[in-house]
Amino acid sequence: MTADEAVEAALGALDLDMKARLLAGRDMWSLPAVPSVGLASLVMSDGPVGVRGVRWTADDPSVTLPSPTALAATWDPRLARRAGRLLAQEARRKGVHVLLAPTVNLHRSPLGGRHFEAYSEDPYLTGEIGTAYVRGVQDGGVAATVKHFVANDAETDRFTVDNTVPPRALRELYLAPFEAIVRGPRPWAVMAAYNAVNGVTMTEHRHLQIDVLRDEWGFDGVTVSDWLAARSTTGALRGGLDVAMPGPHTVYGEALAAAVRSGEVDEELVDRAVRRVLRLAARVGALEGAPPAVAAPPRHVDGEALAREIAHRSFVLLRNAGGALPLDPARTRRIALVGAAARDARVLGGGSAHVFPARTVSPLDGLAAALPEGVGLTYAVGADPADEPAPAGTGFTLRAVCRDASGAVLAETPLPSGQIQWIATDLPAGVTHETLHSVEITGTFTPRESGAHGFGTRGLGGLALTVAGRTLYDGVQAAGDESDPFEAFAGTPAERGTVTLTEGVPVEVSLRHTTGGGPGSPLPAVVFALLHRPPRRDPDALIAEAVEAARAADTAVVVVATTERVESEGFDRADLRLPGRQDDLVRAVAAANPRTVVVVNAGAPVETPWREEVAAVLLTWFPGQEGGAALADVLLGAQEPGGRLPTTWPAALADAPVTDVTPVDGELRYTEGPYIGYRAWDRAGGPAPAYPFGHGLGYTTWEYESLDVTPTTARVRVRNTGSRPGREVVQLYVAPRADRVERPERWLIGFATVEAAPGAAAEAEIRLAPRLFDVWDEETRAWTAVPGRYEIRAGRSLTDVRLSVCLELD
Repeated sequence: MTADEAVEAALGALDLDMKARLLAGRDMWSLPAVPSVGLASLVMSDGPVGVRGVRWTADDPSVTLPSPTALAATWDPRLARRAGRLLAQEARRKGVHVLLAPTVNLHRSPLGGRHFEAYSEDPYLTGEIGTAYVRGVQDGGVAATVKHFVANDAETDRFTVDNTVPPRALRELYLAPFEAIVRGPRPWAVMAAYNAVNGVTMTEHRHLQIDVLRDEWGFDGVTVSDWLAARSTTGALRGGLDVAMPGPHTVYGEALAAAVRSGEVDEELVDRAVRRVLRLAARVGALEGAPPAVAAPPRHVDGEALAREIAHRSFVLLRNAGGALPLDPARTRRIALVGAAARDARVLGGGSAHVFPARTVSPLDGLAAALPEGVGLTYAVGADPADEPAPAGTGFTLRAVCRDASGAVLAETPLPSGQIQWIATDLPAGVTHETLHSVEITGTFTPRESGAHGFGTRGLGGLALTVAGRTLYDGVQAAGDESDPFEAFAGTPAERGTVTLTEGVPVEVSLRHTTGGGPGSPLPAVVFALLHRPPRRDPDALIAEAVEAARAADTAVVVVATTERVESEGFDRADLRLPGRQDDLVRAVAAANPRTVVVVNAGAPVETPWREEVAAVLLTWFPGQEGGAALADVLLGAQEPGGRLPTTWPAALADAPVTDVTPVDGELRYTEGPYIGYRAWDRAGGPAPAYPFGHGLGYTTWEYESLDVTPTTARVRVRNTGSRPGREVVQLYVAPRADRVERPERWLIGFATVEAAPGAAAEAEIRLAPRLFDVWDEETRAWTAVPGRYEIRAGRSLTDVRLSVCLELD
């Protein structure tokens, strides 16, 4: 039996009620099983840096890769495909059929709060990396879900905002990555965004979901709503939405069956959606009688090794004055490592992209393990970017105790951290939302420093916090006025008091949470956290300690970082400044030691006002679980920093040409049209950015020797003129010489990575972007080639052009 025959046979055996239920989630992460037709339950899971599985909990860890901005910074689709294959392997291990990734929205503004979860400001680079990622995931027989379709480029009022996007910008920028992926690897799923586009909410947008996505591009997969995004039964079905998540309380299910029986919608539309769901099940091996799309998955991938490789390949060396990096063993006898994030690494962004790694290698861990004998390493906090408590971590040994209303224990489970996020079916074995009355996080805390430690809570409902026999809080936390439902659902962090503790002396801790009981909410869940803050110290004293450590060292390495309250899902950024006193710290350390290296641990652009005062600046993004090991590789020269910027980095927020992310009267106007990122910087003609698109240094030098171009391909010959092996990212841009229409000054049309030994040459053969000379004509609603003379430029970045040739288009 072919897959199509199996799908039609299953569809014919389903009645209306079952078909309607199949389009609604069974629970938070899965669709209903129908054993009578051989259909298993399709299981979904968030990504994109790891596969969480159906349990959002730290006791079910996941291999954790670097952030999507880091993956894009490798400029290497082959590496992105390998990442996808690893994630398919992880999905299979966790029983997941559908990975809710990748995110291919664009970096329209540097203030976008979810910037770290998308790839780039450039649609072509985004499309190429996303295409490879999807190929890799589906190589493993797991469905990739390309999201968020479309123009979900900011977080402010994301559930209700109407993004008004001009047709040309929509086609040339925001739809372009989706089109490249749909026409290329043909993803098995696409996720409809929360927002509206030009007056129509995306889950009901017939023009984009049917006319464009299906009829024009040929998409034959499933469209699934973002969680809680579907709002209308008839509107969603007629608008092209196949599955409304999560379940079981959605606009589909019983409501959809009733709408068919009342004549509001035709059952044929239901059949079309169910047919696509069954086709998805066949592809992933969840429909009996249908051969899966992948009979045998690719060979095993070493997750830790790949995470480490992606990390060092993504690190962008922004500045390297005097060859400060790699560190010279002959000149280095002591290194001062400074920064809170050097010890307690931030390896991934917050929100639904968050997973729990089995281990995390911090910069302190990585350097301590890699330094050769005879090189000393000192550590100083210097400055703490966090201004509020975070989920309990280092020093805590915790477990969760679940009880019913009588106080009887239902289950106990260990907790690697003080955070619980049990949504829908995530509960421990033997526990249901109906029987669960309270959950207690309990255990011990052994402080690593003496002083007044702060403790707090996050969560809604009854909370009772006790530390070392003292009750710090016993009350009910009510919901605030947060505009994002998920933020309101979890509550905001609150410090409840301090307890003076002694280094190395354990104390008992307990946080009891009384649940609401029962599954009345569309998202029945237990979400709360035990929070901790180390003793606060005088900021000037911390900086002074770091300065003394730096003065006594040959090299100072300062790790600066953002926090989860700066970069996360659910809100946009207010500014691009590093939180806390980190800028002051860098300047003070640099004044004490001219060989100061700054490591920027952030998923998106931050201001670097001290960049000309330090010897080197290395951007590590959110580097994943092996980030500290990869950092040691790069600092000590075992590996070259291979990354190039996928997004322009402004010197100051005020210089950025597109910053508006706040709707006015519910509407966010994309008034900049097709000019975002470097396209907008070129058009504005104001101050230059701190670092341009495509910028990144290595540990060797390159000469560009020749450039040969046809309308479809280019060949670039480069030579390694340095003293060590290296990898180069060859970038191609096109610039109209005499434009007949208003267009960007230049744009990316191709790229490739090459490797060469010292003195050796390498040739990059680059396939040029499709529709190289086309614009979207708003009058004809079609792509139109613009004749004229075009300059093709090859170089190391947008602004570092080494060779150019001209082409004439008749």
